Amino acid sequence: MNEQTQLTVQALHWTGHSLKVLDQRCLPQTIVYHEYSDAEGVFDAIRSMEVRGAPAIGIAAAYGVVLSVRQHFDETGDEWRVKVAEDIAKLAQSRPTAVNLFWALKQMTDLLAGIQGNPVDEFLSLANKIHEEDISANHKMAEFGADIIGNAKGVMTHCNAGALATGGYGTALGVIRSAYKRGLKSIYAGETRPWLQGARLTAWELAQDGIPVTLVADSAAAWLMKSGAIEWIVVGADRIAANGDTANKIGTYSLAVLAKQHGIKLMIAAPTSTIDWSLENGNTIEIEQREARELLPECYEQSGSLVTAWNPVFDVTPAELITAIVTEKGVVLNPSEKGIRSLQ
Repeated sequence: MNEQTQLTVQALHWTGHSLKVLDQRCLPQTIVYHEYSDAEGVFDAIRSMEVRGAPAIGIAAAYGVVLSVRQHFDETGDEWRVKVAEDIAKLAQSRPTAVNLFWALKQMTDLLAGIQGNPVDEFLSLANKIHEEDISANHKMAEFGADIIGNAKGVMTHCNAGALATGGYGTALGVIRSAYKRGLKSIYAGETRPWLQGARLTAWELAQDGIPVTLVADSAAAWLMKSGAIEWIVVGADRIAANGDTANKIGTYSLAVLAKQHGIKLMIAAPTSTIDWSLENGNTIEIEQREARELLPECYEQSGSLVTAWNPVFDVTPAELITAIVTEKGVVLNPSEKGIRSLQ
């Protein structure tokens, strides 16, 4: 990677023959990378949330296909194509909401359909391209977003949309990083239950880069807004519909409603690969439901317990609650009024 992309935090590292994945479930107490040499391992890493964040999921899946090609190409005839296609289908089942996953896998599928000769180098070149273009997009949208934030007194973010969730630098945290370089003083991170991506990941990632951040309980967000400490909420996205409705980590919708009440502006920062042009609005975005045990204390997990849990991973914020959608191709202000087709 070039000098611009060298960061303290790297969620994914291609070794030349395997993919190393930073296990984000262990942060911030332990920094450990797991090394994968086949698509099955990458599937497990995505599904188990070792790697998370829509752009990073897409990049990891692309490298997973490279590993599949390396594993199967020496087989006779076109049998290797069948097995790679099976691995692509498996990877597509790892997480249902992050559209970047399917965007990256479609590129791999298209390459598989037409490639001739030894395919390993071409698949690796495409995976590297997806990775590098994501980093470049992050830097572009970061500057666009920082231009909009200007001299805001403070911003709040939710979940983790930083280098850990992308190829590097980050979407929402990329904007915040660039705004901090320009003088932004106050940064707040919501803890983001139940996986605590804000408390465990965002706070840690910013600290790694020497950026001060204040952690707040999710339930303190409304009171923080009322205090006048922030002017913007800046978040990432896992899928954006053609009208600007945006799926992001659970709790984003409630922040958007609170922001509307308090006159706070909401920015979505995401690459255009996160836009699902096949969806007219957010009503049909599939919302991943994870296991109840991720919420329940152990005492409620036994058979026959009267206590269960509802555990959606994402929610959808309607476009009318969004002030700006920032991408590497430009910015759409007030998307509910103007739409986002200008980004195509």
